[in-house]
Amino acid sequence: MTFVVKEACIKCKYTDCVEVCPVDCFHEGPNMLVIDPDECIDCTLCEPECPVDAICSQDDLTEAEQQFLTLNAELAKIWPGINQMKAAPPDADEWKDVKDKLQHLQR
Repeated sequence: MTFVVKEACIKCKYTDCVEVCPVDCFHEGPNMLVIDPDECIDCTLCEPECPVDAICSQDDLTEAEQQFLTLNAELAKIWPGINQMKAAPPDADEWKDVKDKLQHLQR
């Protein structure tokens, strides 16, 4: 089992979660983070650290959110790893409550 970064991360990209990950399974894209499912050890440490509730267990994904399991696996293979907290984008707070942001994902 793995944890998954969902749509709420898009254009927010808070990196609180990467600081607590013991296996460095996070990868950073232009405006979102993803979790490498092959590296995640299901430790649960990252989930409570996310200020926008963008991380959950794959078992808790809704049917509509299942696409993010595939998306995380795909993008983790091409995006660089991240293991240190960075400043969030300047407009992250403006985006944190916005829904339906998938069209804003930058690959």
